[in-house]
Amino acid sequence: MVATLTDAKRSAIAEKLADMHEIQKLIIANEQQFIKECKNNEIFGRLEDMLEDDQNNLKVLETTITQYGIQAEPKEKVQKMVEHAEEMMKRSELSLYEKMAQHELLKHGQVMSGLVVHKAAQIAGFDVEEAISPLNSVNFENRAHQERLKGMLEYLGTQELTGEKPEQGIWGRVQDAVAAMTGVIGSAVTQTSDKSDMDIMTIIFMDHQKVKTLIGEIKGTNNPQRIQEFFGQLYKDVMVHSKAEEETVYPQVRSFYGDDDTQELNQEHTELKRLLNEMKNMDPTSSEFKSNLKQVKDIFGDHTRQEESTMFASMRKNLSPEQREQMATQFKQAKQKLQSQMSGQI
Repeated sequence: MVATLTDAKRSAIAEKLADMHEIQKLIIANEQQFIKECKNNEIFGRLEDMLEDDQNNLKVLETTITQYGIQAEPKEKVQKMVEHAEEMMKRSELSLYEKMAQHELLKHGQVMSGLVVHKAAQIAGFDVEEAISPLNSVNFENRAHQERLKGMLEYLGTQELTGEKPEQGIWGRVQDAVAAMTGVIGSAVTQTSDKSDMDIMTIIFMDHQKVKTLIGEIKGTNNPQRIQEFFGQLYKDVMVHSKAEEETVYPQVRSFYGDDDTQELNQEHTELKRLLNEMKNMDPTSSEFKSNLKQVKDIFGDHTRQEESTMFASMRKNLSPEQREQMATQFKQAKQKLQSQMSGQI
């Protein structure tokens, strides 16, 4: 029976992502407060730009968590740390320089957490690396923000100590540092021009690629424990993806995509779920398990080819970019709800 193992590595990564989400909300709250307190035009505009980036990065983190497929709560110590930091940032006796110095440490922690998640993903499986790929842009921007914050701290600190503005070459040095860092890191990360507002086709395609990777990983190992780990994620991902599509996507495309084609997609979902439920009770090394896996692979392949060709083409023709983004939001919300409901079931 393959449905008895909860992979500790995947659960730990889910918890780390939840920690990052909690801290990202703190970062946004800090920057909103800094903007209210800031009286310096040089700093004010840079803080506004940083806040906009971080609000987008929160959306990217939420997308990453949904694509990862496991909903978790942040650790209790992280929640307490956030509460303590919120109280500290409200203290009037601390200068803006002192508050922003603590903020820079938060940014550093986010950068390190993002890097650790990527290293852990390499151990957990290729599907995890694919699922967390949107996180690359967050890691990149957090690293760039660190350099900008160093410039702001140098500016504020000099002004606080002397009462005078520092020489303006500081901003040029900050930009040079960011540019140099871009050369080192930028080529190694994924950046998109509109990373926070992925449309429904992008999200569905990412789901498809993750499932295909999981099937490949199951086929590529004879280790029963690894099969259990991969199958547990495959089962949850297919169940959540299919139900979310049935709730939020198919009802909206049926009118222009057609009853017959939409019904065919529904029937393929039904067959995939039947096969996966049978596999839950099979020996992962048995010929029956491997036979079912081949059927899952074949049906899923046909299913994704239809969606990514004819259904996507129909969506591009009949839905505006705004409608596709709205559908993506609805789809992700449905997935999040289903993931929470399935937590601990397999």
